[in-house]
Amino acid sequence: MNVSGLVITFNEEKNIEDCILSLKRVCDEVIIIDSFSKDKTIEIAESLGAKVYSQKFLGDGLQRVHGLQFCKNDWILNLDADERLDEDSYQLIKSESYLKQPYDAYNFRFRHFLGKQEISHSGWYPSYTCRFFNKQTATPATTKVHQSIQAKNLKNTKNHIIHYGWKDFHQIIGKYNLYTTWQAEEYFEQGRKVNFFTPITHGVWSFIRCYILKKGILHGLDGITFSMLQAFSSYIKYVKLRKLYEESKL
Repeated sequence: MNVSGLVITFNEEKNIEDCILSLKRVCDEVIIIDSFSKDKTIEIAESLGAKVYSQKFLGDGLQRVHGLQFCKNDWILNLDADERLDEDSYQLIKSESYLKQPYDAYNFRFRHFLGKQEISHSGWYPSYTCRFFNKQTATPATTKVHQSIQAKNLKNTKNHIIHYGWKDFHQIIGKYNLYTTWQAEEYFEQGRKVNFFTPITHGVWSFIRCYILKKGILHGLDGITFSMLQAFSSYIKYVKLRKLYEESKL
């Protein structure tokens, strides 16, 4: 196997063991870029044979780019600590069929879980993210949040990554609060425009898209709940952006 597993971590002692074991099914090395965890993340990772490098958090994309220099292989499987290979993705990489293809990066479908509940509606499935790429021609974008891969020839697959992202609603709202702050800061640095109506229009459209167009309406209270979570994220992101512009004028 000539695949390097790459994970960025901070206080992931509850997730890192299962993540590393999932990676080791197809990777001959696992590289951890840790942002000075205060728990047992590093201890657990090293006990499983992973190589750990400490780096102050640079942002989601830049942290992953930083990790590439420590990966000895060209092909990178870049999971988050709360992600696992599903069986179909395992078979794709294990078979090495990707080596016979012209693609330098592969998008996977995500299976999102809230606790033991899989979220398969309201725009949550299928959602695509690239987790497997050749570092010679593809690289993580240097964004603060929502990692993407810049590639010459990207392939959308029907293969899956399992994402155990949140144990309860308290945790999902907390992560949304953090991610929307990062996105607002990134938009502010880019000079993206925002006015009084921007948060409202984005929030309303996000709800309509998830609840009506993505058929959340067919899933009862869950459909409303997960559509509203998406709408909240879209709304509050632009509220925070507007606040940054107001503070910059003081």
